[in-house]
Amino acid sequence: MAIPARPWLFGALIATTATSALADAPISPWVDEGEVPLPAGARSVIAKPGERGRDGDMVLFVAPNRSSGRRGVTAPGTTLPIFGARRGGGCDGKWWLVGPLAWTCSDGATLSMADASSVPGLPGPDGLLHEYFFVRPEGTSAYETIESTQEGAPDRELEGGWGMAVLEQRSAGGQRWGRTSKGLWVSMQDMGAARPTVFHGETLQDGPLDIAWVITDRAAVYPSASSKVKPVDAAARFQLLHVAEESGAYVRVGDGRWMLARDVARPHVAPPPAEVALEHEKWIDVELPTQTLVAYEGTRPVYATLVSTGRGPQGSDSATPTGVHRIWVKILASDMDNTERDDIDSHYSLSDVPYVQFFDHAVGLHGTYWHRDFGHVRSHGCVNLAPLDARWLFEFTGPRLPGGWVATYPTSFDPGTVVRVRN
Repeated sequence: MAIPARPWLFGALIATTATSALADAPISPWVDEGEVPLPAGARSVIAKPGERGRDGDMVLFVAPNRSSGRRGVTAPGTTLPIFGARRGGGCDGKWWLVGPLAWTCSDGATLSMADASSVPGLPGPDGLLHEYFFVRPEGTSAYETIESTQEGAPDRELEGGWGMAVLEQRSAGGQRWGRTSKGLWVSMQDMGAARPTVFHGETLQDGPLDIAWVITDRAAVYPSASSKVKPVDAAARFQLLHVAEESGAYVRVGDGRWMLARDVARPHVAPPPAEVALEHEKWIDVELPTQTLVAYEGTRPVYATLVSTGRGPQGSDSATPTGVHRIWVKILASDMDNTERDDIDSHYSLSDVPYVQFFDHAVGLHGTYWHRDFGHVRSHGCVNLAPLDARWLFEFTGPRLPGGWVATYPTSFDPGTVVRVRN
């Protein structure tokens, strides 16, 4: 087939399907004129094995040149369809087109005759893809193999309170061991299970944004807007309310049912910023005073929930910076820690933080498995979300994460979603 002058742009069109519209046979991958064709039957690309023979991942670039900028990263063991090949900078072999504006260097990958496939993960009822645990206060040892757990020579020491994802468990030497996402084996006796919340926000129908949530463990309900009367009921934490009226320090949440406004968190409708240019463009609004988040399509709110933002004042390292931002990368799971800092006494390490969407340097939206304090400031600067909310927003925003990828960067045709943080 004829090759366009800029085939990486052409690839964005053909990479959306692996089957010809005119026949059942797959489209043959193209190559530059004068180049050796790809092996007959080549259908997909897979990363070469990583350390200790583990499944590798592929780093994807926007164009067949390492200086073009990153497009994404694949999950270990994923195979992607191949649509074309050409030579370019930063690759001793050829660049292979494996998706819309997605190229990987053959130096770190191999061709396969098998169909493309990914390794899907099914989230649990809490929205998480893994089980999470915390190292007990006294710390523990970690080992690179299940066999070495019986030899008494640890490969690493883990501090108390560190959080990690455990992918599988096995028995050895009369006790249970868990394999973390980093390939280390840790005694399950030395860890306690995380208990993430199943709280989630609300999908909004057309109408007023009148919802709120209880943010104290137990909130009194009064028959009138006065503290001089006895409560007639109580509402539990995270209980969903519909606010019908505000009166001073009180809100009415039903006939003859008043609550202190300080006991609830209620989001407020806001117009889109100037950076939201399209009529139905998706964007996110984070309201710091109420510790709430609303997802919009244009001027219409479509989802609302509670958050926990940075506990520091604006301008500090632990603040969630106000202003209008755009998501610059989305990562299915990312490690977060401060273990390299020598100027602080307390360190933390949280592996595989789920559904991360960075919008201002290292500040982003992400799921949280280590606390349930949503509706109150808590974080080191990021916008903490319940896992189910983080997953919903991850699917709502751009850029889209294709199947088999674990990270994706914006492109001209799939830009990052606007995130506004306001007082």
